[in-house]
Amino acid sequence: MKKVSFGESITILIVMLIILGTAVIHFGLSPQIPVLFTIALLVFWAKLRGASWDDIHKGIQDGIGTAIIPIFIFILIGALIAVWIQAGIIPSIMVVGFNLISIRFFVPSTFIVCSLVGLSIGSGFTTISTIGIALFGMGMAINANPALVAGAIISGAVFGDKMSPLSDSTNLASAIAGSDLFAHIKNMMWSTIPSFIVSFILFWILGNSNGQMSIAKINHTIMVLQNHFTVSWWALLPIVLMFVCAWRHIPAIPTLFINILVTVGMIFVQKPTESLKSLTNLITEGFVAHTSDPAVNALLSRGGITNMMGTVSLIIVTLSLGGILMRFHVVQSAMAPLVKHLRKPGPLVTTTILSGIGINLFVGEQYLSVILPGKAFKPAFQRMGLAPLALSRVLEDGGSVINYLIPWGVAGSFAAATLGVPVLHFLPFVFFSLFSPVFSILSGFTGIGLKWAKQSTKQD
Repeated sequence: MKKVSFGESITILIVMLIILGTAVIHFGLSPQIPVLFTIALLVFWAKLRGASWDDIHKGIQDGIGTAIIPIFIFILIGALIAVWIQAGIIPSIMVVGFNLISIRFFVPSTFIVCSLVGLSIGSGFTTISTIGIALFGMGMAINANPALVAGAIISGAVFGDKMSPLSDSTNLASAIAGSDLFAHIKNMMWSTIPSFIVSFILFWILGNSNGQMSIAKINHTIMVLQNHFTVSWWALLPIVLMFVCAWRHIPAIPTLFINILVTVGMIFVQKPTESLKSLTNLITEGFVAHTSDPAVNALLSRGGITNMMGTVSLIIVTLSLGGILMRFHVVQSAMAPLVKHLRKPGPLVTTTILSGIGINLFVGEQYLSVILPGKAFKPAFQRMGLAPLALSRVLEDGGSVINYLIPWGVAGSFAAATLGVPVLHFLPFVFFSLFSPVFSILSGFTGIGLKWAKQSTKQD
């Protein structure tokens, strides 16, 4: 197959974006079908250009291969959500939260809590699927805007994931750029702290606009939860276990297995007559609430392996699309000419961030949105005399944090499925992800917080 030209690659990417954007945003379609349609067009294009079926299949395999571990984690999270509800863990968090968190300042408090949890465990996915679900349930009980609450949860989870030394994406960005991990985290504060402050102020303002809370409704919700679930401080034990595993640097998969097993043990202690068949159905199909309150039933009927399959199918087709684009160098051909014509820090930082956003749009995988721009633009950063710390911060600000805003992205589709709010609904409220690239670009043009190689050497 002949090499893809810059013009051809740009044309392909623009056509893809038009198809996906029109189908998902304008017509409101589920992303799976437009993504499959785009894959079909790419397959025919590749064959016309002389590609073999083996090459096409290899591209699909390589694309899916990047997400085997995340897919397996999603399956385990589906099981964890179901058993956490059955064991009363998520209802207990809700009851404790109602008693501890000021309802008037619920939205900014949600942002802070998720930020602290994410920072402690280093996983945005785990933060959203555990504490996030409980806080979302509280938000619905007090008639808060679902999209706003989801935005606060995701913003906090992204902040914690970005700034934690336990985070995979943070370690990856540091490694790709060749910078020290803790120096990288310190340097990210130049864009992260302003984004955090602006996000907090906006959540404070918008959260207070939803302030007509019904104390009677909150008390009713607490009563329903206490009547139908085992609400106790002991239910918080799996959460403590999750923090312990994080600080012992135990990977996500064994951490989830341990937590599921401990929670299943709690279920048998609470209900010794629980059958193995009903427990299997719970893990497979998810928890179905049967309380006297329809709103609580809607909030706590979730989880299960089966309910994660829609997200898994979207991830598989999206990464298959990305694999084909990478296999035939469509993305690489579009990026290559940009590197040669960048002579100043501002345009270089901006282009690198836009490339990360583009990878998220076209490939849908947050790790690749860090790896590909990192490898492509690293020589340009070195040629300009910028330190590896400058590159690693830009990779985070334009790569991993943006994936939560893409309807067909791995992180975005996961958050939407877990919280039950479409990506396009919560996207305007994920302020932290929206402002991180903005402040990073400002840093590139103003020079504030931009690390140069000589400056970095002196500090070291």
